[in-house]
Amino acid sequence: MIRTRATLISSGTERMLLEFGKANWIEKARQQPDKLRMVLEKVRTDGLAATLESVKAKLDEPVTLGYCNAGVVLEAGTSSFAVGDRVVSNGPHAEVVSVPRNLCARIPEGVSDEAAAFTVVGAIALQGIRLAQPTLGECFAVTGLGTIGLIAVQLLRANGCRVLAIDLDSRKLDLARRFGAETVNVARGDDPVSAAEHFSRGRGMDGVVITASTKSGEPVHQAALMCRKQGRIVLVGMAGLELSRDDFYKKELRFQVSCSYGPGRYDPIYEDAGQDYPIGYVRWTAQRNFEAVLDLIADGRLDVAPLVTNRFPFGRSTEAYDMIQSGEFHLGVLLEFSAEKTDAELTSPIIRLDPQWTRPRSKGNIAFIGAGSYASKTLIPAFQKAGAGLQIIASSGGLSAKCAGRKSGFSEASTDVDALIEDSRTDTVVIATRHDSHASLVCRALKAGKHVFVEKPLAIRSEEIDEIESLFATQEKKPLLMVGFNRRFSPHIVYIKELLANVKRPKAFVYTVNAGAVPANHWILDSEQGGGRVVSEACHFLDLLRFLAGAPIVELSHTVISKETMSISISFADSSIGTVHYLSNGNRSYPKERLEIFCEGRVLQLDNFRKLRGFGWPGFHGMNLWRQDKGAYACAAAFLKAVRGGGSAPIPLAELIEVARYTLRAANAL
Repeated sequence: MIRTRATLISSGTERMLLEFGKANWIEKARQQPDKLRMVLEKVRTDGLAATLESVKAKLDEPVTLGYCNAGVVLEAGTSSFAVGDRVVSNGPHAEVVSVPRNLCARIPEGVSDEAAAFTVVGAIALQGIRLAQPTLGECFAVTGLGTIGLIAVQLLRANGCRVLAIDLDSRKLDLARRFGAETVNVARGDDPVSAAEHFSRGRGMDGVVITASTKSGEPVHQAALMCRKQGRIVLVGMAGLELSRDDFYKKELRFQVSCSYGPGRYDPIYEDAGQDYPIGYVRWTAQRNFEAVLDLIADGRLDVAPLVTNRFPFGRSTEAYDMIQSGEFHLGVLLEFSAEKTDAELTSPIIRLDPQWTRPRSKGNIAFIGAGSYASKTLIPAFQKAGAGLQIIASSGGLSAKCAGRKSGFSEASTDVDALIEDSRTDTVVIATRHDSHASLVCRALKAGKHVFVEKPLAIRSEEIDEIESLFATQEKKPLLMVGFNRRFSPHIVYIKELLANVKRPKAFVYTVNAGAVPANHWILDSEQGGGRVVSEACHFLDLLRFLAGAPIVELSHTVISKETMSISISFADSSIGTVHYLSNGNRSYPKERLEIFCEGRVLQLDNFRKLRGFGWPGFHGMNLWRQDKGAYACAAAFLKAVRGGGSAPIPLAELIEVARYTLRAANAL
């Protein structure tokens, strides 16, 4: 945890985010055609109303700005750093930030906080240059002289290269000449290709580093024309990629897009788990690039002082963004943070969202742990609609809790889970965190005497289920425990349950789930964090079949293609059978869920919780909804009714434990 002293606005990236945020829906769709295709597919499968709600919720999510932070360590979670160390990190523009240890580096003596704030953008330039592999005496062009481009000029000069700098702005070109480059002023009519031919003594440039930000493909085309045979082109910024094969074919050019500040970026094992790459195999990681940039600043080979054009107190940061968007000339725009507040004031874990309002004490006052996508889009609105008293919401970083809490009417936002659980103003805790924390939070809340609603799964390990079951067996006062198996409460399933009430003979269920693939590094697939897809998702479908069968599970087996594609067969105590086809190898345009029920010469077919059809059912009336309804609102309402009325839990504890154990049995067999 770091107390910030200075941050640098990354003008290109942050201006783009602001412009996207201010754009209307049509402009957003034009900028992201791949997302538009996903939206259209969702309309076909889930309906227009559900899709619009989902899109609106997604576009309402806040985006944290900034990634160039210099500050002082307040708390250290690793021996690599100590309280009081001055460090740089990729933390956002905020008074206090919490960052992974592999995305921090200690600031050397003699390097100011302002200079250190340029470290991360410096690492972006450095990573691009490492990919270009310059050698002493080679000639390179740098296209686009923003902050990163001017740093790239200096780094290439430090590598012993001759540099040709290309831009439209004479002030930026003046700085490039100051750093030892020759320049091309495109605004004045200079031809970059002709200049490169002359600069390279007729041989062609050894490489081109593109640090411009433009939708045009011209910088890449020009780079190809400038290069010698087998030259190297590295895209560090943003440019159109309408590549001409002829440009690259004849010269056998190498083109590469540089990724952020180096190896480890976007790798959850490196970033979140803190596992470094071995130096013998990966010499330059993101963190080591940070250190290299700081060393260059410390010994004067990288001079960032001339790049500072503006300084703003953090409290006036909106003025800084107005200036950036106005088109006024700028390079390095620094935000300065006040030293007036004490560390204790800055690290207070609780903020009042409405200081004038105190919620009355009553049953059904809710404390929420977790403010992620599902909590914000589904769970919080469900409890809000059910009339819950939304008291306090917590998230690990705080920002998502503050935004969701302010939008939904919570009294407070927090990062202190212990205080939230013990808060005497609440009698109910809703848990919507990552799966590895579910069981421990359930036990802590139950021991505090709180009713608990936990988003599935209940647990991801057998010993956790044992602990929960043992806790209920020994606890004199037994609060309610509910798992968010909302499909039981959907209007279609309620109707199906009524139809099946008079069926005396065994039933056969076929549940086809077109789950789709998730990225290989997704946290759900991590057995330690998410538990895998069977535990995290297939538990929903096992529970629903258990509910509709109305009889305990007695046997479970499966046939597997992969850990994400399988068929799970279930036998029930009344001789009913069920099969869950959980498939990740389908197409998104096909409905995500289809449930078919065969019994006594009749068939029911439910498609994606929108359309129910019956075959051979006397007096059957269809149920077609304009929008998908998986029962989230009814599930929250049923739980809240039990809390307030003192009744039993909507789902018996024995069934929750049974489904959890069989789900884990299936997952462990994989």
